[in-house]
Amino acid sequence: MSQSEKRRFINSHSLPDAYLQQASLWFEPVIETLVKHQKRAKGPILVAINGCQGSGKTTLADYFSMSFKAHGLRSVSISLDDFYLTHKQRQHLAVDTHPLLATRGVPGTHDVLLALETINALKDQNNNVSIPRFNKAEDDRFPVEKWSNIGAPVDVIILEGWCMGVEAQTDQDLVKPTNQLESLYDKDGKWRHYVNQQISLNYSKLWALIDCLIMLKAPNFDCVYQWRLEQEQKLSSSLRLSESVTPNKIMTPKQIKHFIQHYERLTRHSLAHLPLHCQHVFELSSHRQIINHRSPNPLTNDCKFSINTKLKSGEAL
Repeated sequence: MSQSEKRRFINSHSLPDAYLQQASLWFEPVIETLVKHQKRAKGPILVAINGCQGSGKTTLADYFSMSFKAHGLRSVSISLDDFYLTHKQRQHLAVDTHPLLATRGVPGTHDVLLALETINALKDQNNNVSIPRFNKAEDDRFPVEKWSNIGAPVDVIILEGWCMGVEAQTDQDLVKPTNQLESLYDKDGKWRHYVNQQISLNYSKLWALIDCLIMLKAPNFDCVYQWRLEQEQKLSSSLRLSESVTPNKIMTPKQIKHFIQHYERLTRHSLAHLPLHCQHVFELSSHRQIINHRSPNPLTNDCKFSINTKLKSGEAL
């Protein structure tokens, strides 16, 4: 990749120059493996990136895109966040199913059918595929006319999200509340059982499309608050530079502490169990520096990400 492309990447993500040196050390061997895998596959492959809030998923996805381009491959980077249900849809879900589902984030608050349709259209090498976009500052999906449009077939689809690949928990795992939010607002466990069911019945179909799962593994859940706070501050700063957007949904530190409790159960579950199912795991320090790389399930010619989805035969979205 050219020096100008590297500079644009560094500037767009407000990164230190040292990032590229570290990225080359840790990520380039993985990228070379994926390039070879894509050529063997003779069609688009789906690379998924899992990581808790603020772990660097979007930055890594963009770095992968830039690197694939240098290898002559066309890629598209998508966030699972862009498939959130609209604000109105989540309000209806909160009334019909459980009040906690008004808050975006957990499985059950995404339009999985739209995600499946989009990914399958890209895998089928269709032209003019529309990619949804979600406006976090407004807590709602952008109108269709503001969605991205992919005008030609791609070689690599990069899909990043905090719960990518997470497997359902057992009924026994759901008995005890994880935090204050669950103790106060989900006393009967209806919310967490609904989320768990969504993973088994719907999200597992999306996970089945994954060719390679990469995890940015935080050292523990305690890091999430600080990382998520920094993420919100960056969003606030970027919105202040735009006169067309009013940041009326930017969260305060107190709101962030409450917000991340929605994610805590599955984040802890992922940290404990998901690495065993990944092709690549990058272990992070509390300062988000990579300190180790593991490859529990190396890519093979017929490699396909798989988990115990508990999917019932005949179930559909």
